[in-house]
Order: sequence, then structure tokens, then C-alpha cells
Amino acid sequence: MSVALLDSTRAAASPKAPGAVPRRVGARRQDNLTAYLMIAPMVILLGVFVMWPLAYSVYLSTFEISFYKAPKFVGTQFYTYVLESSDFWHSILIGLYYALLVVPTGIVVALLLASFIKTLSKRVAAFMKVTVYLPAVVSTVIASVLFTFMYQDAGVVNWFLSLVNHAPVAWLNSPQWALPAIAVPGIWLGFGITTLILLAALLDIPDSYYESAMLDGANFVQRLRYITIPLLKNVLLYLVVTGFTLAIQMLDLPLIMTNGGPTGATTTPNFYIFNSFRELTPYATSYSLTASLLLFVVLGAISIVIFRLIRSDKAVDG
Repeated sequence: MSVALLDSTRAAASPKAPGAVPRRVGARRQDNLTAYLMIAPMVILLGVFVMWPLAYSVYLSTFEISFYKAPKFVGTQFYTYVLESSDFWHSILIGLYYALLVVPTGIVVALLLASFIKTLSKRVAAFMKVTVYLPAVVSTVIASVLFTFMYQDAGVVNWFLSLVNHAPVAWLNSPQWALPAIAVPGIWLGFGITTLILLAALLDIPDSYYESAMLDGANFVQRLRYITIPLLKNVLLYLVVTGFTLAIQMLDLPLIMTNGGPTGATTTPNFYIFNSFRELTPYATSYSLTASLLLFVVLGAISIVIFRLIRSDKAVDG
């Protein structure tokens, strides 16, 4: 009698008992349905405002669009025109150069500043965080006008150069210095958000790691190389990818400060596309649309290269 009771108890507790599998499958289906319902609004918004416009843009790029004639199908003709344009590739190189000036410098300055803020008291650190974030709320137009006045012959920058008996520099009129001059306000506008992101990541690193390293005699540079940077790898990857993507697409600063000059030295890809659209040719719309799509491909390729060079790691606690 007891043996039969024991067998029935084991059968009821077994995961293969009748009714257990359907109950588990039903719960899993309910969880999947809940997950699908939660992501459905975002998927719908992504499809309506991103995927569909992108697909429709690709479709329109195969037509010769004119405000005066009916659209004419031309296939990949405009892709050939853009790819064969030396001005388009020159603008890509200008955008890459600008990104190389802005992104690494901004990350290094932000990392040093975030490391300094981490050592301050709570009250002083709160004041510093607000102060550092202020450039992020400044309009790009205001920053462009401000730095344009600073770069003039009688501006603040040349006044500092005069203190060391250096002749005034035509910052915005020199093909050599125009893009680096534009990169300075670009760094200033973006390093506030970068600093706060890196500060949050630094505060997430356990202090015991640094204490152990200091007991072993590690100096600041060694702690930065073997502890801080490896543990910030995922955050740095995010900052590099988003930084390069945004920097290459910069339009406001070169448009206001130099109008793409001198001699095209500050003509970024978006500025080139903007000028192409403003041209009086009857098919400027098709050409600028195709150039925009090719810029999208270039940005995707750059992001892939960055992901290959900087491989992300799992979380420390994961």
C-alpha cells in the first residue's frame, strides 16, 4: 500500500506528469504574448517613422524626380553619379577628419574631468556636474556666433596669441585651420553629456579594485590602463559609435561659421547634400536623396569597423 502511494506521489511530482507540460507551455505562451504586446508600440513607431520612409526613399532614388516633369525611372543612374563625384568623397573625408578631431579629444577631456569630479565632495560634485552640463543646453547657432567673434582678428583667441608675440591667425579663412577651429566648439558642445555618462560609469566601478591596485603599488596611469579603461569598454564603445555618427553629420557649425569654406575645407557630407539640394538643376532632389542614402551606408560601414576594433564585453556582474 505504501509503495503504491509513493509511486503515485513521484508521478505527480514528475515534470512529465500529465497536465504539467501543457501548463508550462501555456505560461510560456502567455509570457511571450505579454512581451510582444509591450514591444508592439515601439515596433509600430519604428516601422512607420523609420523603416517605411527609408524603404520609400530607396524607391524614390531610382526615379528622376523633377518639379516640372513626371518622374522617370532611371534605376541606379543617380547612384553612379554620386559615387563618381569627387566632391562627395571629399566631403566624406572632411567629415571623418572632423570626427577624428572631435570624438577622441572630447572623450579624453571628459574622462579626465569625470575622474576629477569623482574625487570631490557631494556638494562640490553636484555644482560641477551642473556647470559641466551647461554647454549641452546652448544652441548650436549661439555657439557658432560666439566662436566666430572669438576667432576674429581682434577676438579673444588672437588676443591671447598677441601676449606671446604671435601674429594674428585667420582661423576661419585658412584652409589649414578652419576645420580645427570649428572642431573646438564641437568639442565644447558635446563634452558635458560625455562627462556625465563617463562619471556615471566611473561611479559604478567598485572602489575595492582601486584600493587593491594601490596596495600593490599601482600609480594613476596604471590604474587607468588596467582598471578604468577595461571596465569602461562598453561605455567607450557607445560614445565612439554615437560620437562618430553625429560628428560626421555636423551641419550647423560649418554652415554658420564658414559656409563650407574656404575652398571647401569645411564642407561636411550634410553640408554637401544641403548645397546639392539648393542647386538650380532640375534633378537636384534625386541627386541629394541618393547622396543621403549613400551617406547612410557609409555611416553603417564606419560603425561596423568601430565594432570590429572595439569589441564589447559582458557586464562585470553578469
